Amino acid sequence: MKSISGHSRPVSPKVAAIALMLGTSCFAASAGKSLVSISHFGTLASSSRLTGRKPNTQGSVFVAEYHRIQQGRGDMFRSPADFAKDLENYYAAGFRPVLASEYLSNRMRLPSGTSPIVMTFDDSIASQIQMRDDGSVTPDCAVGIWQAFARSHPDFPVHATFFVLPDVMWGQKKLVNQKIQWLFHAGSELANHTTTHPKLSHLSDEKVKWELGNASEKLEAEGQKGPHSMALPYGINPKNKSILNGFDWKGRHITFTGVFLVGANPAPSPNSTKFNRLRVPRILAISGPYGIDFWLQQLKQGRVKPFVQP
Repeated sequence: MKSISGHSRPVSPKVAAIALMLGTSCFAASAGKSLVSISHFGTLASSSRLTGRKPNTQGSVFVAEYHRIQQGRGDMFRSPADFAKDLENYYAAGFRPVLASEYLSNRMRLPSGTSPIVMTFDDSIASQIQMRDDGSVTPDCAVGIWQAFARSHPDFPVHATFFVLPDVMWGQKKLVNQKIQWLFHAGSELANHTTTHPKLSHLSDEKVKWELGNASEKLEAEGQKGPHSMALPYGINPKNKSILNGFDWKGRHITFTGVFLVGANPAPSPNSTKFNRLRVPRILAISGPYGIDFWLQQLKQGRVKPFVQP
């Protein structure tokens, strides 16, 4: 079975079957326009509800997965222009951002009639957030693009979960603390993506514990209180999966509020019997099969029933 990318886990037969059943057509953007319109998802029911969708707390949750917000080929790249269109599309589709921690704890603060989207960014890549010497965010990085969007759409603030590598957070070493404080102030959070991004299945139990425990310790040193959620590098579990349930390390107990995978479909509602906090699927921000454009199309066609806030 073909892997989504070198960073991703192989697409499971189950997911592939779903995709074949639904079809893989994606819809193209018109120049300067959003891909979708709120009218595709339900007209406004009243001034108190932002969409006409019926409440559905059992519906699916979109967890979007981003890496490089820059020009390039491959599944790790999303151009700045496409990222800006994504924000427009999410907003038009009635999505509002929630943190991974809010999703996992089922404490998603949403306007009535809207649906959650969990925006996640992996690998601490520089194009996610860059700053000038005066502490302002550059307009062409992911946070800068989102910040500009939020100025005209204040109900879509920069609330994201950054699965970071603590020793290489976004380059600009002298500005790391300023970036972290900016993100905290905006309402974003940091989460665990290991220390060095290895394939955990290749490591001994003790090395897996070091990768995860050391990363959690450094997150707390940066001001992100634990326990944290965690995203598996390459979507690959350690050989000893029980480590993900929690482990002792340096005289303390490390636990995770949730574990996120790589690709390739919407996640279950935290109210669903299918919800498994140790296996939370995400949707890669790509235009191809199983990517975010594909799943927005399925939502548009009514083939995905999203979580809708009562």
